[in-house]
Amino acid sequence: MLVNKRIILNVSLLIMVLSISTSINAQKSDSPLKDKKVLFVYGGWNGHEPELTRDIFVPWMKSEGAEVHVSDNLDSYTDSTLMNSLDLIIQIWTMGEITNEQEKGLLNAVRRGVGLAGWHGGIGDAFRNNVEFQFMVGGQWVAHPGNVIHYDVNIIDHDDKVTKGLSDFHMHSEQYYMHVDPNVKVLATTTFTGEHASWIDGAIVPVVWKKMYGKGRVFYSSLGHVAKDFDVPEALEIMKRGIRWSSVSLYEEPEMWLSPIYPRK
Repeated sequence: MLVNKRIILNVSLLIMVLSISTSINAQKSDSPLKDKKVLFVYGGWNGHEPELTRDIFVPWMKSEGAEVHVSDNLDSYTDSTLMNSLDLIIQIWTMGEITNEQEKGLLNAVRRGVGLAGWHGGIGDAFRNNVEFQFMVGGQWVAHPGNVIHYDVNIIDHDDKVTKGLSDFHMHSEQYYMHVDPNVKVLATTTFTGEHASWIDGAIVPVVWKKMYGKGRVFYSSLGHVAKDFDVPEALEIMKRGIRWSSVSLYEEPEMWLSPIYPRK
């Protein structure tokens, strides 16, 4: 009787392990990241904790079935063999400088359909002298009045896959005031109170957007000043969904839109 109970217990444990394994494999097979080749480039100003955020997103992408090449050198953009093999580039590199050759490799890859995703200063305040890079990203940081403060993020597109099902949420971090291309597709915004800069009281600035650059999908979120910001579930989920969306530029039809804020006569 004891032997039979042990056999039943062992069989039950085996079934449980197989069930969990099957569930994980099913999640991988369903993810747009499965079998995608990703270049994760990190560096620049250490205040934005590029290594800690690397350690959040690289393991997650691998768990979704992606093949991830990690680099702390912008010369990766000049490696034509590597760049021609990619589906997606993620960059977290605040400020710094990029050479003409490095920038050319990155721009050309995205133009031909490689996706690009990033957050906060990693692409929203990188390479301040390079306007073509800013044209690709769709915006550039200019201020964060009050530095680390309490503020709200408002979801304004409830139909897009990136923000569908999400509600407005609260952050305690840098509230980015940005210069933004008026033709990006804005998914979330934030409203400034004027407490730290009275002349922008009531100003609404995009927080999350998507756009095209050539054939490449570009995704940006201004959240993520430090790794702990991604402890906020909505901030993390938005970034994960944006990464998935931008990873399929080469395989899905471009999402084409122009949504100018200025009315046509």
